[in-house]
Order: sequence, then C-alpha cells, then structure tokens
Amino acid sequence: MCRKRRVEEVQEHFLNILIEFDETAGDPHLMARILIVDDSPSQLLGIKRIVEKLGHEALTAEDGAAGVVVAKQEKPSLILMDVVMPNLNGFQATRTISKDPETAHIPIVLVTTKDQETDKVWGMRQGAKAYVTKPIKEEELVAVLKELLPA
Repeated sequence: MCRKRRVEEVQEHFLNILIEFDETAGDPHLMARILIVDDSPSQLLGIKRIVEKLGHEALTAEDGAAGVVVAKQEKPSLILMDVVMPNLNGFQATRTISKDPETAHIPIVLVTTKDQETDKVWGMRQGAKAYVTKPIKEEELVAVLKELLPA
C-alpha cells in the first residue's frame, strides 16, 4: 500500500512537470539560441547562467573574432556582445556581423562596462539593437531579450 502511494506521488509529480513544460512551450521567447561573446570567463559564466535560467540555449565565444565565426556557423537568435576584447573588439565584431548578409538579421546587444553616451551611440551606429551596461541587472537583460527575440 505504501509503495503504491509513493508510485502515485511520483507519477503526479512528473505529470505536473509535463503540464508546466507544455504551458511554457508556446512562449516564443523560450528556447532561443543566444551567443554570448566575452573574454572574461567570470562574465561569460554569469551571463550564461542567466540565459540558461531563462530557458535559452547559450553558445559562447571568447573574443570578437571567434564571435563572428560562431555567428556565421550557428546563426543564433540573438548575440550578447562585450566591447573590450582582444583580437577584434565588440564594436568591430558588431559591425562585421551586422553588415554581412548571412548574419545581418541577428540582433546584437552590446553588454559592456563602457557607460558613456558616446560609446552607446557608437555601438548603435555599428549595428547594435540595444546596449546594456555591466554589472548586468538580470531584470534589464530579461526585458531586452523579450523585446528583441523573434516572436
């Protein structure tokens, strides 16, 4: 009797999980593929955790040049791009991605410590669709993702 009750509890638990999953499956903002480009392992990990917590798949690249390559190969739904990086900075990578016909449709969000208005204006001129300053506020990132991810 006790064993049968436990089996029923487990079945009910999994049924509730399936119902929750089914209710979120129709949300167009879930399960996007998001490329995170940042040369700081701690920043990369922190942003990746937020992205995955929101139900998205996180792709990563450690500098602007690698970000351009991954963007062309993987065609993510959205890119979160740091600015200050070696090899190819975020402004240069954003310009490269936004000018390439293969990747021009991918929205890019600059995520950086550069908080001057001139930096923001320059980033938008390079093709960025939004600009978020570090340290990242999770609610701000969530709002930007909801605004820019394709419906």
